[in-house]
Amino acid sequence: MSLQKSATFLILLWLSLLLVMTPCFAQNKQEHQQLNLNYQRLKASFQHLNIDTLEQIYVDDAVYISESQDKDIIIGKQNVINLYQTFFKKIRHKKARIDIDFRVVARQISANQATDVGYYLMRFHPDAESGDTVSEFAGKFVSVLTRSSDGHWQINIDSNTRSKPEYYYSAKPVPNWYYGQQFMATTQSANQ
Repeated sequence: MSLQKSATFLILLWLSLLLVMTPCFAQNKQEHQQLNLNYQRLKASFQHLNIDTLEQIYVDDAVYISESQDKDIIIGKQNVINLYQTFFKKIRHKKARIDIDFRVVARQISANQATDVGYYLMRFHPDAESGDTVSEFAGKFVSVLTRSSDGHWQINIDSNTRSKPEYYYSAKPVPNWYYGQQFMATTQSANQ
């Protein structure tokens, strides 16, 4: 076989492999987009203090493990929703608002289960009349998601712990994984 025929054969083989693998990459990107949608929903839910959005995110037998040492493990979607409801009521009562965002740093996906690990950052904006300044809280999270019968990803297990905001800020983006960009480092967190 001549050198030209060998090169042509290798190029055709490479293009064939590329065409066969392209649907896998597209499907993988679509999977990531569907998983990332949960972070967008969580973000909107906190921003608008809206429980309805959370109904779509959690499975019926969801488990929530809080960072608080004095809280029990929460089992069941309605109990998780009630926890958020109580938190949102406190924010409304204070006439404040909150923003949250996430950065996924590790993701494992199988046929019907995905695990995301990352950081979150929350900013509490007090009522302007209070004279208080904006405060910032950060943490690490692990979320296990399962694919529902209609193909949507929902949170099955959700856990978090506190961490320093700089870990959120220094997390590096990974292609196709959720990487919140709404927060810039504040002087306060940069000096911690």
